[in-house]
This record gives sequence, C-alpha cells and structure tokens, in this order.
Amino acid sequence: MPTGKVKWFDTERGFGFIASDEGDEVFLHASALPDGAAPKPGARVEFGVADGRRGPQALAIKLLDPAPSVAKAQRRPAEDLGVVIEDLIKVMDKVGGSLRRGRYPDAAQGAQLAKVLRAVADDLEA
Repeated sequence: MPTGKVKWFDTERGFGFIASDEGDEVFLHASALPDGAAPKPGARVEFGVADGRRGPQALAIKLLDPAPSVAKAQRRPAEDLGVVIEDLIKVMDKVGGSLRRGRYPDAAQGAQLAKVLRAVADDLEA
C-alpha cells in the first residue's frame, strides 16, 4: 500500500489531499478516514488508491503516526524552563515560610502565583 503525508484537510468541507511518497497528489475524502479521525497536515498515512473522476483518490486511510505537535514545537527550551523552575522554587519557599507562620498570601499574590504555576505546568505537559 502506498504511503504519504497529509498535505491539507478541511474538516468542514470533508476533503483534502495527500502528498504520496512517489510524488503524486491523491484526493482524500472524509469517507475514507477511520471514524472520528481528522488528520492534520504532516500526518503520515497509508492508503489504497482508486481512479476517481478527477484522478487518483485515496481509500481506506490508516494513520501511521500522529501529526507533529504544535505545542511541542512552541514549547520553551529545557534550559530556559530549568531557570524558571529554580526561581519558582525560591518563591514557593517564601510562600511556604509564610504559611508555616499562619499567613496566606493576599488575593493578588495568590492569583499571580497560581497563574505562574499553571503556565509552568502547561510547559511541562506539552
């Protein structure tokens, strides 16, 4: 079976194109996809080919590997995140000392700290 990469796919219109490894463009209709699949550009696929009215058409698409993660491509470099986490540890130590003395951070400080923690968690999870 031929393989290739999804060139583009419009989920609203239900079609797109595959750039096959042989260099051909193959029409991709949503009916050839596994249930619930919406391939992203760059996703590797394996497919059968039939001659359609306007040229080759893909049949029985099998997704070989997921599309490249946009989140991973945009994530902060590990060295930079290491520095952020070291600084965050220092801030958390101060907050921990205040909590041991029975004082919560004020609402603005608490909200800001929570926002920073969520951002760091998102970077780690991406």
